[in-house]
Amino acid sequence: MIRFGVIGTNWITEKFLDAAAQTGELKLDAIYSRTEERAAEFAEKHGAPHTYTSLEDFAASEEFEAVYIASPNSLHAEQAILCMNSGKHVLCEKPIASNSAELKKMIEAAKANQVLLMEAMKTTLLPNFTSIKKNLHKIGKVRRYVASYCQYSSRYDAYKEGKILNAFKPEFSNGSMMDIGIYCIAPMVALFGRPNSIQATAHLLESGVDGEGSILFQYEEHDAIVMFSKITDSYLPSEIQGEAGSIVIDKFSTMENIRIRYRSGETEEINVDQHENSMFDEAKEFASLIREGKLESETNTLGNSLITLEIMDLARREIGLVYPADEVSSN
Repeated sequence: MIRFGVIGTNWITEKFLDAAAQTGELKLDAIYSRTEERAAEFAEKHGAPHTYTSLEDFAASEEFEAVYIASPNSLHAEQAILCMNSGKHVLCEKPIASNSAELKKMIEAAKANQVLLMEAMKTTLLPNFTSIKKNLHKIGKVRRYVASYCQYSSRYDAYKEGKILNAFKPEFSNGSMMDIGIYCIAPMVALFGRPNSIQATAHLLESGVDGEGSILFQYEEHDAIVMFSKITDSYLPSEIQGEAGSIVIDKFSTMENIRIRYRSGETEEINVDQHENSMFDEAKEFASLIREGKLESETNTLGNSLITLEIMDLARREIGLVYPADEVSSN
């Protein structure tokens, strides 16, 4: 059983802990929180024997060997590097860092300490994403990739009333592209690699982050369009268009109800069984890699994570979105 600790005591951590328990390979050992009260409350709820309010003590602990990080985006790099320098394997929520410069430092730390570093990008590890890859040849030459993830944030109403929560604060490297647009970009990179060019547009909120946006990508033989929003909903499916047909995908972040619509009019369902908890496969992958002594996922590669962040760096530059973390990284 692999003992692990968590940084971050929010709903995403709750969902990961459920997934981790269901793998049968991961055992929660420690909770880090800034306050003793929150650490104790979370530990009691989830049966963790150890709590920490010092990040340094948490990282140095010999009680566990792996860490799941679900803190604000701007803290990922610093916290991950601290843990890796103490010999801990790290699974870090997406986006794995604020920018590509931070990720490069994280990769250096992972290599120097010979530990596993993986981005918790659940979508690319889902069985239905594997099914898309296996069936992609059936639609012929790919000519267009269209991915949409627009979900009205539960925190946007508070924002409109003048209360700016973390989700809309640039100091935490947040916004629609980083928080949900990445779900459209990372699978594109996993399927097709780095695009030749990008063109981005977005609506910037007064707080300094993007409320919604779109990016057009150009590849050698096809283009790609991604749309993301935290201030509107969308009910349109996503699709990969080929000369012989299209793969249609409902709810892109969890890859539900995927099917091929051929030009002939025929439809082929290519769904496979998926776990009810969409984070199960990333938890299973992380545990398997540690057990097998591997230092990188063959699916969620650090190379793909780096390309994804470099793309978002360029897109943010185009729309004029700068985080405090960018200024620190450039120094």
